[in-house]
Amino acid sequence: MLLSEMVDKELIQIEGGVHFGILAHTECLLDVQTGKIHGFEIIKDKLPFQKKKVKVSEMIPWHEIILIGEDRILFNKTTTVQSEFLQ
Repeated sequence: MLLSEMVDKELIQIEGGVHFGILAHTECLLDVQTGKIHGFEIIKDKLPFQKKKVKVSEMIPWHEIILIGEDRILFNKTTTVQSEFLQ
């Protein structure tokens, strides 16, 4: 399956049935030398009213993906990463 064929698939976490949007709204994390996909990054900004923002990024590691179906991608869990940056 090509990555371009997966862009419209919904991302669903199995535990709790949490919907994370569609794959097209993520960043693909891959090794450009080998072409190996490490996962998909979902970025959310929190505290937009302050000078300093906290950038919250959740990653769906490739090894956590259980099923790539016709309309959905089912996965176990995400990894959360936070970093601070100035506006």
